[in-house]
Amino acid sequence: MTSSGQKKNWPLLAYACLYLAFIYIPVLLLPIFSVNDSLYIAFPLKGFTLKWYESMLTNDSMHRALWNSIKVALAAATISTVLGIFAAKAVTRYRMPGQKSVVSVIMLPLVIPEIILGTSLLILVNQIGIGLSLFSVVLGHVLINVPFAMAVLISRFEGFDQALEEASSDLGEGAWSTFRRVTLPLVLPGVVSSFLLCFTISFDEFIMAFFLTGNEQTLPIFIYSQLRFANRLPGVVAMGAAIIMVSIVVVAFAEWLRRRGSYGMAEDTGL
Repeated sequence: MTSSGQKKNWPLLAYACLYLAFIYIPVLLLPIFSVNDSLYIAFPLKGFTLKWYESMLTNDSMHRALWNSIKVALAAATISTVLGIFAAKAVTRYRMPGQKSVVSVIMLPLVIPEIILGTSLLILVNQIGIGLSLFSVVLGHVLINVPFAMAVLISRFEGFDQALEEASSDLGEGAWSTFRRVTLPLVLPGVVSSFLLCFTISFDEFIMAFFLTGNEQTLPIFIYSQLRFANRLPGVVAMGAAIIMVSIVVVAFAEWLRRRGSYGMAEDTGL
């Protein structure tokens, strides 16, 4: 018996441990092989080395792809977060005909396979003459990021007292001033969390970029193109390990901001 008077569900705990091991053990192998002194990704390890990280730092093509991914992720995260703010405010503050249907349509990219979305957008951008470029990649990433941004921000908008906005309006502030001076500071942790989450999703995204990129490769596409060359594989593994570590830090920081904002809001409202 546990302190709460309930027995531990050992089968469920074992399943959870096996599931997490299946997901994360292959990922954890990347940092290990990134310091292995061998061209081949296999055990036993031949020795410790940092030369693959050194080769990664001197690879100009990789640097260009990295910069492309950063530009795409910044643009997609910014646009997605702004759209998510407006959508979350509309859903939580107003009631409109067909609201549930509109929200369901916005959330559809969460359940539609990305390969279907990528194919559809490829046909669309070619038909309307936009062409394949980093701009088309940004459009695709915005499509899949907005539902995540909206989900994060809806919980934030629903978490603070609407009487604060009403009080601002009663004191003579307009809608924009109320949003800028009252609403935005209260939802700011959610905004930052949404931006970081969208940035990470866009930076790591492969399928949409594979369909929509032109001559300028993003980093995931560049890494995929290098996998056919055995002598370049260790440098790719090193880059993958670096991306994993940075992604973990960014996502953890975003979650910390979200939780901190939720706790702060609960204290402010006395909940």
